[in-house]
Amino acid sequence: MFAYIRGKLAYKHNDYIVVEANGVGYKIYTSLSTIQNVEPVGSEVKIYTYLYVREDMMNLYGFLTQEELGMFELLLSVSGVGPKAAISVISSMSPSKFGLSVITNDYKALTKAQGVGNKMAQRIILELKDKISKMELTDNCSDEDEVNNEVKDNSRFSEAVSALMVLGYTASEANKAVASVYMDNMDIETVIKNALKALVRN
Repeated sequence: MFAYIRGKLAYKHNDYIVVEANGVGYKIYTSLSTIQNVEPVGSEVKIYTYLYVREDMMNLYGFLTQEELGMFELLLSVSGVGPKAAISVISSMSPSKFGLSVITNDYKALTKAQGVGNKMAQRIILELKDKISKMELTDNCSDEDEVNNEVKDNSRFSEAVSALMVLGYTASEANKAVASVYMDNMDIETVIKNALKALVRN
């Protein structure tokens, strides 16, 4: 319903902010990182939003970046994961770290989020990894030739591409973004972070 809300930041709380736009104050539940990084109260902000509707509730969730919003939507797609758990995961790790945790089966990193136990963490990894497999089957990269084959064989390159696909990008988008930033001296999380920045610029 709302792609984003732009307005004046009226209030900050532990788990939500209030953005005033056209005389209406929108209470937006959000992550710790958005609360910490958002502009001071009184400043103009742009928050990417998601309207969560159930029979007994209707809440607005929002984030400073499209990557966090995408991560929120992906987490909600996992069976048994609700908004509270999704926000908790986003508050405990960046999208790049999340993508890396999924592709390396690091469920222990996910359990650092409050309210996320071993079973939920393992289910998140299992279901999102399964989505990558399906995407790889249906999305043949049409720009395959643009990516150097020697680089593509590199495991860090492949893992970075897979991590971006966990975050909802297609194989083609992920390959292009990683190829545009990849350097041998980078660790994998830096590759993912830089690729995400490149995708945002595009």
